[in-house]
Amino acid sequence: MVATHRLFIGSFVCAWLLLCLLPASASSAPYFEDGFIGLTQTELHDKLGMPQAARDRKAALRVFKYYSYADWQKYFKKLIAPQNGEDVYTFKRDGVEVRYSFGFVINPNDHSDEPTLYVNLVDVEFSPPVPISQVPALVPEFRPPSEPDAPAFRSSIWLLLFKGNPSPDARFVVRDPSKDKWDWTLAFQLFSLQGLPQPLTLTAKVDRMEIAPQSLQLTQKRLKNTHEPILNPYSREFADLPPPAPPAPKKIPMPQYAE
Repeated sequence: MVATHRLFIGSFVCAWLLLCLLPASASSAPYFEDGFIGLTQTELHDKLGMPQAARDRKAALRVFKYYSYADWQKYFKKLIAPQNGEDVYTFKRDGVEVRYSFGFVINPNDHSDEPTLYVNLVDVEFSPPVPISQVPALVPEFRPPSEPDAPAFRSSIWLLLFKGNPSPDARFVVRDPSKDKWDWTLAFQLFSLQGLPQPLTLTAKVDRMEIAPQSLQLTQKRLKNTHEPILNPYSREFADLPPPAPPAPKKIPMPQYAE
């Protein structure tokens, strides 16, 4: 009886120590309200079903090679490395092709042949490009903040929005080498190949959106020259702004003739 009791206590202690040693990322809950960042690949498949395709990125460029998911699983992920592939899902919504591609990271301490993959990026592409105002209807995971002072930034080709509070656990999926210095918050970054107008309007069209953790602290302290703070374009106050004045007509220079 005593031996059985000791065996039970020993098993309980071992299980407790194992749970304590597991990384924070072992939790199945996503880090943010988008519902994707922080999920394991298995949890992603449970949520959306199996991907329709896989793709891998060529270096840092937006040049991808696509594979059938069966071929990726059977051969290419072993050749390229599973964390370098992205799971691809395509939906048709309101006449627009909406393509989700999920990027992953692995636990650097996981040296197994089949390391667990964790979602760290959701790349959503629109074909054809859509107005900024239409994006929330096409991407249900995108619920933009409505407060006028919600952190928002722009450049000539993108719009960046932060929402919610930082998540300490999100550092696990961030690849930035200085990630421990900053807090990481859910961010939505919309990109336009055509360029965004000045001043910004909600009719401006975007081609894609990235959902990923970004650091508001880092943006405000280190990226002032490239990130222009703006009024939240999804706020009522932005909608109430007067329309931009039409550009002044250019005068045709008149030639000057000698007397």
